[in-house]
Amino acid sequence: MRITGISATVCNAEMRNWVFVKVETDVPGLVGWGEATLEWKTRAITGAIADLEPLLLGQDPRDIEQCFQIMTRHGFWRLGVIGMTAVSGIEIALWDILGKSLDTPVWRLLGGKCRDHLRTYTHLGMGDMSAVYDTMDGDSLVERGRAVVEAGYDALKVVPIPYVHYIAPNRAVDRVGEAMSALRDAVGPDVDIMVDFHGRPASAALARDFLNAIAPCRPLFAEEPVPPEDMDGLAELTRHSGLTIAAGERLIGRGAFAEAIARRAFHIAQPDICHLGGLSEARKVAAMCETAGMGVAPHNPLGPIAGIAALHFGISTPNHIIQEEMVGAVPWYDDVVQWPITLRPGRWDLPEKPGLGLEVNEAEIARHPFKQEVLHARNAVLSDGTIVDW
Repeated sequence: MRITGISATVCNAEMRNWVFVKVETDVPGLVGWGEATLEWKTRAITGAIADLEPLLLGQDPRDIEQCFQIMTRHGFWRLGVIGMTAVSGIEIALWDILGKSLDTPVWRLLGGKCRDHLRTYTHLGMGDMSAVYDTMDGDSLVERGRAVVEAGYDALKVVPIPYVHYIAPNRAVDRVGEAMSALRDAVGPDVDIMVDFHGRPASAALARDFLNAIAPCRPLFAEEPVPPEDMDGLAELTRHSGLTIAAGERLIGRGAFAEAIARRAFHIAQPDICHLGGLSEARKVAAMCETAGMGVAPHNPLGPIAGIAALHFGISTPNHIIQEEMVGAVPWYDDVVQWPITLRPGRWDLPEKPGLGLEVNEAEIARHPFKQEVLHARNAVLSDGTIVDW
């Protein structure tokens, strides 16, 4: 069996352009699908996939580790997030091919099941961009948080931290605490709440103030309280904040995770399968975390193929905690890719179909061609014109 072609197809989903990767083989009808979505980098990703294709033409797609080594070594230059996202999309598609060729679901090839179903959580608005990123006041948090619970979820994530720099007014910190207390009162003690800082505080000192403010609502975890490059600050907060800290969505490759794990920079790792290097690299990171006594809660606000890959990963990973999903990102989410399971709020069941088990509707994808994504990060500007982290 040989690889005969690799191509990228773009599907605009407003906040993001989903980038789907198709790997074709010389076996009639046998193709694999992956996802390489990276917000605001769509054209770069599709170009990177085109650059990687010649390296793999003629290779056996079932030799997944060998193909990974070719993609990451034979280009000479080490790859950053753009290159590794392209590698990830191709690598996921190779797993799909391997599973189909053996008439076996991918999770079995990853070691078999560790659980019968996967617990999931969603965001406000079930993934609608304006609800996710623009809900910060208490009344809106309560209204939209209740809607998520009424939809059947018992865990949700919010992004209530305002755009800030190295310091923030006391009132801004207090407002976050008051809003989170109101949300906790509204959804009750049995619903898990995760608080995404989005790396907005530019200092560990300011992040600590916000962590103290949200502590009374007892979040399941606080995510990325400082930018990813501030490993010292992250490790300090993890040691001393008293809350469970999660991070890692912007760490690329197991080398970056090796440093973070060695420094105990967080309690819960959040690798993104579609940026990290694919399923094999995610498995290696998860094993490192398990050895260090850490759980994993993979990052995944992406498209449907990324979600299906995360399902197979979570089913087969012993230290998996909970899975992020955004299946309500667009009304037609279910039209472009048919899942191998029936989607249920808060729970993804065991897929039994070969490979990833998905079916791709290429005609439907074509109805949503590339468009410039909404440049939501332009909102991350302070009143004096200072550019801050989105």
